[in-house]
Amino acid sequence: MKHTFPHRYSIVIVPFGKHLMVLLLTAVALWAQVMGQDSLRHAFVAKISASIRVDGVLNEPIWRQIQPVNHFWQYSPSDSVLAEYQTELYFAYDEENLYVGVKCYAAGNRFIVPSLRRDYRGGGSDNINLIFDTFNDQTNAFHFGLNPYGVQRESLLSNGGRQRSDFDSSWDNRWQGDAQRYDTYWTAEFAIPFRTLRYKEGQRRWRFQCYRIDAQNNEFSVWQRVPRNQWVFNLGYMGVLEFAEPLGKPGRNLSLIPYLTAGQAKDFLGNGGMPERNFQAGGDAKIGLSSGLNLDLTVNPDFSQVEVDRQVTNLTRFELSFPERRQFFLENADLFGRFGEERINPFFSRRIGISIDTATGQNVQNPIWFGARLSGKLTEEWRVGLLDIQAAPDPANGLPAYNYAVAAVQRKVFARSNLGLILVNKQALQTPRSDAFSSFNRVLGVEYNHASADNRWLGKIFYQRAFLPESIPRTDAHGLNLSYTERRFMLSWTHSYVGEHFEAEVGFVPRTNYWRIRPEARLYFYSSEALFNQHGPGVEAEAYFKPGQGRTDHRIGVYYDVQFRDNSRGRLTLQHNYIYLEAPFDPTRTAGATPLPGQQGYEFADIALRYGSDRRKPLFVRGRTTVGQFYNGFRISINGSLSWRVQPYAVVELSTSYNYVTLPEPYPTASLWLVSPRIDLTFSRQLFLTTFFQYNRQIDNININVRLQWRFAPVSDLFLVYTDNYYASAWSPKTRAVVFKVSYWFNP
Repeated sequence: MKHTFPHRYSIVIVPFGKHLMVLLLTAVALWAQVMGQDSLRHAFVAKISASIRVDGVLNEPIWRQIQPVNHFWQYSPSDSVLAEYQTELYFAYDEENLYVGVKCYAAGNRFIVPSLRRDYRGGGSDNINLIFDTFNDQTNAFHFGLNPYGVQRESLLSNGGRQRSDFDSSWDNRWQGDAQRYDTYWTAEFAIPFRTLRYKEGQRRWRFQCYRIDAQNNEFSVWQRVPRNQWVFNLGYMGVLEFAEPLGKPGRNLSLIPYLTAGQAKDFLGNGGMPERNFQAGGDAKIGLSSGLNLDLTVNPDFSQVEVDRQVTNLTRFELSFPERRQFFLENADLFGRFGEERINPFFSRRIGISIDTATGQNVQNPIWFGARLSGKLTEEWRVGLLDIQAAPDPANGLPAYNYAVAAVQRKVFARSNLGLILVNKQALQTPRSDAFSSFNRVLGVEYNHASADNRWLGKIFYQRAFLPESIPRTDAHGLNLSYTERRFMLSWTHSYVGEHFEAEVGFVPRTNYWRIRPEARLYFYSSEALFNQHGPGVEAEAYFKPGQGRTDHRIGVYYDVQFRDNSRGRLTLQHNYIYLEAPFDPTRTAGATPLPGQQGYEFADIALRYGSDRRKPLFVRGRTTVGQFYNGFRISINGSLSWRVQPYAVVELSTSYNYVTLPEPYPTASLWLVSPRIDLTFSRQLFLTTFFQYNRQIDNININVRLQWRFAPVSDLFLVYTDNYYASAWSPKTRAVVFKVSYWFNP
């Protein structure tokens, strides 16, 4: 349904003053209704006793009795007009569930749905999304989504939804949803159990937002208006959901998730390829201690079904990080893992239960015996997190058994800001047999996160200190970042310091002993009619300084961003680099090559082009090409992927990374290929098959991973996983494993 509000209003002058006043007031009211962008919107939730069958069809009588919530605004391509194709929301609840009915008007029935897999990516597909800030703190929220085929997605939002990384789609929980498609619209029904959510007993109001991606019409719309220079899930832009009566207790929140695994593995390098059979059992428990506080327990957890990491070609001197994918560590992960900066992080959960396979260079599971996590809300102002994990020893790598304990607390201050404190402790249960492993490592951190009420000012200031077995100086780190964003421009400043002996063994700190500064400025230009939907230039710089030595690295770049009307986008960057090598280093990271000499500076420049095509099309391309100088040589880097969608049952993707590095004799010249074809088949909303192949010349490894998943009940799965690793140069086997796993989520 297109909106029918006129864009202009004329006032007719009549002889009678009272009639003129009525017409004037009517015009002002209509104008305020259409153009008012900052008014707080309200939606009413009706209390019902009738049952609702969640099948996506709005045929229950209750839906016809409820006044719909509508008048959605565009977020893109414009943020100043009503949506061309409107959305209607209907809210109801009973003692156990919150129900939401949705009617999405559309130009036709050619809906874009790339996959039937749960937790699909929202961009480039038709879908409707609900966000609930149940504690009204503008910091954390629950997200639930459906597409026209009834495929579900759910996520946790943290840190106020200020950036893309605050949107975590790895969280899973039990709820119902379905959808139905028609010629000029589609409908959906949500049934979200109150015990799946966290909220305070007696509440009548939650903060709420709804956004819709109408991919076939290339329109992005929202219920409560959001400026285009903010993320659509920013929790600073939400309306109010008002219940008919104060909410009672959500009911007992107890979930048990046992599992069984059986498998066979071969290590062709360690024991001549003799098969090793294994069988194990374990499980998780989720216990709601209060409306906002949850206790998670795990015994002998197994993560064999977790998808393998996407490998990358590393031409830097430092370690790269990969995202956490294990379910146990995900809920309220921001409370533990968002302290500091991305590369000054005192707690990185992948340090627990994962070690490096020295034969393949890949991450492998290091057994965890048991663990517990207490996390959530104490009040609307206080959040708390306690985590304790007991890991098994790893004799092959000389690791003793370690206990990992983390305590974190967060206090909301002002409108959308908070203070946080974290303590991380890694403790060996016996004396390590090697000096390579410490008996303990502790890090204490404190920080202040700032977000102004209008979201213009965002920032953080933090301080961290490591406590080591020996007493040595410079074991601290600190930093500050601050940004100011208006509709037409953005300014930001970041600086940080890491001491020479700041060791965070359970964190991610790939580099120490430096000062770093990083300023950035950019402009935004908008147009809803021209070829470009949004574009603008920017300049950024980054420099590292070593205490007592001076500048060791810098990167200075100017760029121009373009977002086209069809949602394809690109960036052109010109960049100047400087790197001072303190020690010899081979940029190709290939075995046997002569490294570049240390104690020498290298200055070089390059140009980079990044592009991503329209994700709504069956054929989607994205890539980045960098050409230019590299240390004292030359580099061509081509990274990209080509995806082909057979809607909605298959996505075939070919990812490639090619780096040609040529350095003067006697230093190396290398052609580094990383080729990763992937086939993702979704036979139904319950049955999936993923085949992933990775050829990595840099580490001389070929990895094959095949994963069959059957979701036979809500959040309950059967997995069959096959993994193989070979030497790429000789096609000789390294390791091989087949694992069968079944897990079941039930609420006693």
